[in-house]
Amino acid sequence: MEKVIVTVELSENNYSSYVEMLPGCVSTGKTFEELKNNMQEAVEFHLETSREFGDEIAAVFDADFELVYKFDTTSLLQHYRGIFTNSALERITGINQRQLQRYASGESKPRAAQIAKISNALHSIGRELLVVEL
Repeated sequence: MEKVIVTVELSENNYSSYVEMLPGCVSTGKTFEELKNNMQEAVEFHLETSREFGDEIAAVFDADFELVYKFDTTSLLQHYRGIFTNSALERITGINQRQLQRYASGESKPRAAQIAKISNALHSIGRELLVVEL
């Protein structure tokens, strides 16, 4: 199954997203769950309409595909603010709290190595949680 990247950005009021492979395919939502539902509908509508009008569509959409949501660092840190404190993120990423706060506020942009640390730490927790049962 092919993966299709949906770029997600978080503003003060909502989440917004777009699919670069489908120009003009955008969506918003008050919550991330709402955004995902809205984006699924937007992609389906976009593909249906494009096929109806004979527009060219990337081959990935001719078979089963999966939407994968990609956050920028600032939006990701803001999204999980209520779940992960900067102290907890410091422990799992090795990045000091002050720097994490700069990333979360958009005051500074992380280098690729810092983005990798954050991503790897969160994915590590996710993998660990997938094998835990209660």
